[in-house]
Amino acid sequence: MNRDTPTTPDTGECRVPGEIPVPILINWLTAAAIPLLVLFAWRSGLQGDWITSPLLLTVAVLLAFNSVLYWTLENITLLRRGFLILITALFTYLAVQGPENGAAILWLFAYPPIVFYIHDARTGVIACAGGFIGLVLLFSPVGDALFAPAHDPSFRLLMLAALGFEMFTCFVLDQSRRRARQELISLASKFEYAAKHDTLTGLANRREAVAQLEQEFARYRRNARTFAILLMDIDLFKSVNDTHGHHIGDQVIVLVAQTLRDQCRKIDTIARWGGEEYLVVLPETETGEALQMAERIRKQIATSSIDVDGKPVAATISVGVASIHPSESIDSLLQRADEALYKAKSLGRNRVCAHEAEAPA
Repeated sequence: MNRDTPTTPDTGECRVPGEIPVPILINWLTAAAIPLLVLFAWRSGLQGDWITSPLLLTVAVLLAFNSVLYWTLENITLLRRGFLILITALFTYLAVQGPENGAAILWLFAYPPIVFYIHDARTGVIACAGGFIGLVLLFSPVGDALFAPAHDPSFRLLMLAALGFEMFTCFVLDQSRRRARQELISLASKFEYAAKHDTLTGLANRREAVAQLEQEFARYRRNARTFAILLMDIDLFKSVNDTHGHHIGDQVIVLVAQTLRDQCRKIDTIARWGGEEYLVVLPETETGEALQMAERIRKQIATSSIDVDGKPVAATISVGVASIHPSESIDSLLQRADEALYKAKSLGRNRVCAHEAEAPA
């Protein structure tokens, strides 16, 4: 029985509760960046910088458009790529042209944590390494000749050291976050499996069986797709425990469980219903087909055995079969299957019986 773990739409990565989703973070950053861009565009205009002012306003408009496009298309990949391109272009301009008397280059410190969070580690490393190399070139004699940045040697050395340290720190912290995230996902998956499966057999437990039964019943009510259930019990199981011990009884339980796995379809739900009881939910199955499957399972188990001190210990099962009736509840369906199982026991065990009551009017 497969279950889908919640994932992000574009990458298929598992979600961790409490983690800020990337689209929300980008939209929050966009909402914070737009008024700042407008403010500094206004300041640049007052200072007579008619290149920086319209450029900052253009970036603000494009960031807003990027968010609106996401709300329209709901494409996370497009959102994060558009955001990365825009902030990379903006920070490159701020570093090269040096508005605000060269102080705008300090915005580069905002780049590493954003990139590592909204993108995968590989993209973060490439973007940060490219940015750092670009800054080295800007502060080199080549950069002096082309752009003449307004920074003295002490500031350049401190800027490179501090930014490099931040990039490395962001990388280390991002790797730690990703490992912790994967560990949480792994633990959550293990806990979810344990909550839904029987420890001894690995089959679905009673709680999960009821959930699957309710799901199948809901589908029947929507689409009128019939289904059937098999309720089965190991015959004279107490005598197996009394004669050979509980560890042998556990082996018999596992043997029956494995036989059910081998004989049932992938779409069927197989569950350990109780101590030595099992329930199988058969989607889109009529009573006749369910009876054939139950008989095949019964025969296979009757011919199987486990070895105990060189002697075979065999087991048989009795099976009650019932298919859903119109206007019937799940409790009623289970009751009819239980009555059919009781009938099989009463008739001598090691047999299959179906509940033959007429469907309610």
